[in-house]
Amino acid sequence: MKAIVYERYGPPDVLQLREVAKPVPKDNEILIKVYATTASAGDWRLRKADPFLARMFNGLRKPKRVRILGFELAGVIESTGGGVTRFKPGDAVYAACGTGFGAYAEYKCLPETGSVVLKPANITFEEAAAVPVGACTALQFLRKGNIRRGNRVLVYGASGSVGTYAVQLAKHFGAEVTGVCSTPNVELVRSLGADSVIDYTKERFSEGGPTYDIIFDTVGKSPFKVCIKRLTPDGFYLQAVHVSPLPIIRGLWINLTSGKKVIGESLKESAEDLTYLKELIEAGALRSVIDRRYPLEQAAEAHRYVEQGHKKGNVVLNVGVQRA
Repeated sequence: MKAIVYERYGPPDVLQLREVAKPVPKDNEILIKVYATTASAGDWRLRKADPFLARMFNGLRKPKRVRILGFELAGVIESTGGGVTRFKPGDAVYAACGTGFGAYAEYKCLPETGSVVLKPANITFEEAAAVPVGACTALQFLRKGNIRRGNRVLVYGASGSVGTYAVQLAKHFGAEVTGVCSTPNVELVRSLGADSVIDYTKERFSEGGPTYDIIFDTVGKSPFKVCIKRLTPDGFYLQAVHVSPLPIIRGLWINLTSGKKVIGESLKESAEDLTYLKELIEAGALRSVIDRRYPLEQAAEAHRYVEQGHKKGNVVLNVGVQRA
């Protein structure tokens, strides 16, 4: 089968299209013919070993644990192991691949008990592939922030993959939502349901102004001190991205010395969350935002674009034949 493989850390050009062995499902696994995946921040950071700590996970000098990237996918089950009972060949599914990655390939095996569920019936494979990481991250963080009706929520990086879902989910939970983004993305964020939008190229997010029950930084670029000051006394500062240990240390201090909480845990794959999101999507309460689409063989170009940090929502890689 064809797959995008990388054998050294570095720029996007380390991604190479290769022929590799097609996986065979174990007794408890399903074999998925991949139709679509995404080029995400997690993919390019692991490819580049940025931050350096990524090497502790994937090999100090070169990639060892993960050589095929791709953290999420949508496709159709081609075959199943003998012990599989939840799925059958022909089922359309979407999934998060976990720390094994591997979606930049024509086929991927996953355990039937993993973070994989039937695809929402009313969206395409491209749209479905863009859900598991961004939407699950947004959902899990908002829940950790104890979101409830009437909360004032600020989403920093509201036009990115996690941010576009965070705006929609916060509105679904009954919050008053403010999004922070750049000028070209203001109308997009409004269209997702934001009650107000701060254009950071024109308006500085400073210490003065309203307080928020939740400030959700989806991109790791919000000013820490300012955000803490803009929280209510028992508010939550949610940090989906950590590029250094410093925010973690500062967050622990805030948690110990005030009623405010700083939360920066990572995504936990969850079939239950994907099922919940499927219901929201089929009810018309949640949608994917897709910026660009590339064929699998242009994965390097997709990474080059995503690494610039200006994508709107998600960037999709088409792997197989698409169908509704």
